[in-house]
Amino acid sequence: MNGTTLTLDPRLDIRTASGLAASILTHRGTDLVLDAAHVCHFGALGVQVLQAAARSWTETGHSLSLINTSDDCADQLCLLGFSPETVTRWEGEE
Repeated sequence: MNGTTLTLDPRLDIRTASGLAASILTHRGTDLVLDAAHVCHFGALGVQVLQAAARSWTETGHSLSLINTSDDCADQLCLLGFSPETVTRWEGEE
């Protein structure tokens, strides 16, 4: 895969959301791959951070993707209405 790879923390929740956002924003203007191999908890605020990043990346024409999702991560994304493939897509108003 092309782009920079950022390894995500094991917990993406209220305590880590601001750090996640800051880490992602340091890669603004580049294609970004998020490695979720070690994620064991993915909360709603983590999803909101990824959705905000997806919008920004889409608006600037760059790609944002999630790879190596752990089973726990995939299950929790599903409970929140997303999949590993859809959580980094922005399908806002045209």
